[in-house]
Amino acid sequence: MYCISRNTTTPFKTHYLYNMNTTARLSAKLISIIMHPMFMMTYVLLVLFKFNPYLFGLAGDKGQELFLITVVILSVFFPLIAVLMMKALNIIESLEMKSKEERVGPLIVTGIFYLWLFMNIKDNTNISEVFSFFVLGSTIALFISFFVNNFSKISLHSVGMGGLLMGIFFIRQYFTYGHALISLGSLGVYNIHINLILGVVILLCGLVATSRLILEAHDTRDITGGFLVGVVAQIIAFNIFF
Repeated sequence: MYCISRNTTTPFKTHYLYNMNTTARLSAKLISIIMHPMFMMTYVLLVLFKFNPYLFGLAGDKGQELFLITVVILSVFFPLIAVLMMKALNIIESLEMKSKEERVGPLIVTGIFYLWLFMNIKDNTNISEVFSFFVLGSTIALFISFFVNNFSKISLHSVGMGGLLMGIFFIRQYFTYGHALISLGSLGVYNIHINLILGVVILLCGLVATSRLILEAHDTRDITGGFLVGVVAQIIAFNIFF
């Protein structure tokens, strides 16, 4: 008796699976870019400005805008320029930094800028201690990641998400009135509760972790380890300040 093997994969099914895989990878890439760890400070600052602007001694909207620009320059623009220069000088092979060795330089440079930002705001009475502790926590997380990177390719995206989650959690618990009016342009003005922001961040933690797995950038151990580093670093920073 002969067993006849039949290939049930039709051209249509193959095309469909290919499109599904491509869509998943593109979505994962987009999520990874939007929730890049360099943006976490900016996101937390925007939440603070919306939910409790009175924590800052800045001169109205103009003062907030200038400080936001400063934070973006030090936490996003300068580190990005440094990484691009490393790429141009062939210090790193790609912006994705797929190996542990490639991440050493960018981690050191970014850590220096984070530390510089923290040293400039920690004694500034116009800057909320809530934001200062988050910057300190992000700096601690970065240097812990630098150490762990010698042994494991820890997920920096997960580090950032763990930090963001704890930052929003502490804001919700101790430093907000609970609600904020948020304008969405032509869509109107909405009264948003901080619990909604926290819920969205929790959802994003899962989406970012899934995205890193889809892109095969990390395994579950790297992602779990990174998330714990981000959480623990913010808890340490919170206890130092409060």
